[in-house]
Amino acid sequence: MNMPLQQEQANLVEALAFTLGKEEYGIDILKVQEIRGYEAVTRIANAPDYIKGVINLRGVIVPIVDMRIKFNLGTPTYDQFTVVIILNLGSRVVGMVVDSVSDVITLSPEQVKPAPAMGTALNTDYLVGLGTIDERMLILVDIDKLMASEEMGLIEKLAA
Repeated sequence: MNMPLQQEQANLVEALAFTLGKEEYGIDILKVQEIRGYEAVTRIANAPDYIKGVINLRGVIVPIVDMRIKFNLGTPTYDQFTVVIILNLGSRVVGMVVDSVSDVITLSPEQVKPAPAMGTALNTDYLVGLGTIDERMLILVDIDKLMASEEMGLIEKLAA
């Protein structure tokens, strides 16, 4: 039985692919507001080290989280490839520092496998699954869940 085309397209996941260390991750493209180069941030006293600080983005104060520090992926370097993904998560805007952004990938439900409990830097609670495209494997992150987690609750206080 063939699915109507619209329904088939509705099940497709469009993910923005980015790298952290040697791993490639993907987040729902609909959560991405914009992609920017890394720029100086205003530090916040007593914030955890993975919260680099805040930037003023067209009048909105946006907390910037360095995912490389958050996931203990060694000392991050900031160069021309370092990217900040500005996320629009409902009522809040958060910036996420990653090593680089590669492309937008469209995945069908068959290409998304449940994430095994394995030694990734990320707690599996925050994983949607693994997206496979030919030889590539993308760790799909539930960015809403991750940014809403208790430790990230600090972000809300900072943005307030």
